[in-house]
This record gives sequence, C-alpha cells and structure tokens, in this order.
Amino acid sequence: MLHYLKLIRAGNLIFIALTMFLIKYGLFEPFGVAITLNLFGFSMLVLAVVCVAASGYVINDIYDIPADLENKPSRAIINHHISEKTAYRLFFILNIIGVGLGFYLSNMIGKPGFSAFFILGSAALYIYNSQLQQTVLVGNILVSLIVGLIPVGVGLYDLLPAITPQNQQTQSVIFSILIDYSIFAFLVNLLREIIKDQEDIDGDYNAGYKTLPITLGKKRTNRILLILGLAPLIFLIYYIYQYLFENIAAVVYALFLLVAPLLFFLVNIWTAEKKSEYTRLSLILKFVLFFGLISIGLLQFILL
Repeated sequence: MLHYLKLIRAGNLIFIALTMFLIKYGLFEPFGVAITLNLFGFSMLVLAVVCVAASGYVINDIYDIPADLENKPSRAIINHHISEKTAYRLFFILNIIGVGLGFYLSNMIGKPGFSAFFILGSAALYIYNSQLQQTVLVGNILVSLIVGLIPVGVGLYDLLPAITPQNQQTQSVIFSILIDYSIFAFLVNLLREIIKDQEDIDGDYNAGYKTLPITLGKKRTNRILLILGLAPLIFLIYYIYQYLFENIAAVVYALFLLVAPLLFFLVNIWTAEKKSEYTRLSLILKFVLFFGLISIGLLQFILL
C-alpha cells in the first residue's frame, strides 16, 4: 500500500485537495459569494482533479523508468515494487474516474463544455510524458500550466455558473484573485520543473531526453533560472505594495515565507552545480508554492 501512495505522490495530492478546499471555505464562504456546488458536489470536483493528477504521476513514473534507475535508484517503484502492467492499469482507472466525474459535474452544473478541462488535462499529461519530455521547455511549461489552472478550475465550476447581473462585480473580484494565484503557481512551478531537470541531468541524458540543462548546460540554465526567478519576486513585491501594505501581519507573512525564500533561491542559483544544491533549491520552491497557495485561506483576515 505504501508503494502505491508513493507512486501517486499522496503528499502532493493532499496539497492539491487542501488548496481547493481552502479556496471554497477560506475564500468563497467568508466573502459570501454565490456558489454552485454543495459539499458533496465540491468533493467530487476535488476527487476528479486528484485522480487526474494521480494518473499523471503514474504515467510519469512509467515513462521515467530508464532515467529513474540512474537518478534515484533507491526510490524507483515501478518494476521493483509494482509491475509496469499494474501501473498502466492504475493509470487507466484513475483517468476513467477523474474524467468521468468531471463529465458528470460539467453536465450537473449545465456547462457540458467544461468537461474539456479534465479531458485536455488528462491528455496533456499523457502527451507530456510520452512525447514532450524530449522537447525543450514545452513539457515544463505544460505541467506548470496544469498546476496553475487548479485555482482557476475551482472558479470555473463553483463561481462562474452562479454569476448573475446583480453579483457580477463581486464574483469578478474573487475570480481575479484566483487568476493571480494561478499566475503565481505557474511561475514558481515552472522554476521548480527546470530545477528538477538540473537535478536529473545525468539520467535524463542517458534516457535521451532534451531538457534545458542538457541543451544549454547547467551554467546557462542557472542564468535563465535567475532571470525567470525575478518574475514571481516582482509579482509578489507588487502585490504586497498594492494590496497588503496596510496589514502588518500579511506583509510579515509574505516577506518571511515567500519573498525571503525566493531571494535565497536567486542568490544560490547563480553558483549551484551539485545535485544536492539543486535538490535544496527545489525544496525551497516547494516551500514557497505551499505557503503561497495556503495563504488563500488567510485572505479573509486581511480583506474583511
């Protein structure tokens, strides 16, 4: 059982579910916005997203078997603890559940076209792992877009169908907050995807992947990461100045848990060379992503 939990990245899935519930009960409910889904319906939405994400992790490990044998031989799961055939079955089951629930929910809220959100997400994860890992940056951007779209996805299913001429302004303000969080999640996750390529450069090279570090080398990739890392930092500083400046607690939270780690990342990425250094920087970015997204639940104490 433990190996299955590791295969589907149970910790990451819990984080996705937590983020979605924080959006509904830490943002929508305190601000009294009109919503579409009750607890049961929303739980199905969370389960659908989690299943599609889990299927993405499974197919990733299936296609990463050659690279994982070199990059993390002690942590390889497929063909060690779980057979490749079983992993494929799990991938298809998770996809059927995720896309099926997404289709059902889309029709339930009267927006059947929204089922494309799940169909395209599932297809994109498969295409990324089967083909785009050999294309420079495209796979990194695609995965980061999927991560970034999670907050917007909650808005599409829970906010958008409940918009009326009377509440349009309020709904639009809340939706714009979700877009801001989506942009931040995309930027930070893009950095992390490239950092993971730096970590795994040896195994990826032997597996025939065409990642940014393999194409440009570690030093040039570090410089690109430095430039890209300025984007979420500037975004945060602007956000603090524009919206949080009068709330001391919010400013302290953002400075210590988001800005400071990003500055640490920028200072250290310039000289990073060893796998252990990239692993530490990847952890820093995961830290930033975590505290950035859970701050959704704290907005009620800042804005109300």
